[in-house]
Amino acid sequence: MVKLKASDDEAAAELDRVFAALSDRTRRDVLRALGEGEQSVSELAQPHGMSLPGFMKHLRVLEEAGLIARAKEGRVVRCELSAQPLQEAAVWLSRYEKFWTERFDALGRYLYHQKELSAWPTKPPAPPASDPRSESSGTTTKSRPSRSGKPGPTRKR
Repeated sequence: MVKLKASDDEAAAELDRVFAALSDRTRRDVLRALGEGEQSVSELAQPHGMSLPGFMKHLRVLEEAGLIARAKEGRVVRCELSAQPLQEAAVWLSRYEKFWTERFDALGRYLYHQKELSAWPTKPPAPPASDPRSESSGTTTKSRPSRSGKPGPTRKR
């Protein structure tokens, strides 16, 4: 087992908080809204249709992850986006981009190779004109009679 340095542990814990904060749709919506500019808490809470104390819990998670900064101006609390933790998460994710790109390229090569090896099935060719099955006798075939006859008498009530 590899032992991480204390600074690595702290960085990993910060990254855990960022991804935990991003795991909720409401918090992602808040970050999207703050990407357009600074807003008050009530402006942010309004589209979510939840109680203000419940919404404040979401803001607390975002603030602990370092994704937002809150500032009080008189009686109004305003929030703004802090993008640095998102940048760190993007750097972490980019390490896996090469892995997935290579996997998708390999899948593409495999599918192309399979297509080349086995051509897609086509319609069977029409039988030759000399085949007796293809010649029509010009007569029509009668349909089979149904097995049941006319309906029987019904009981009157």
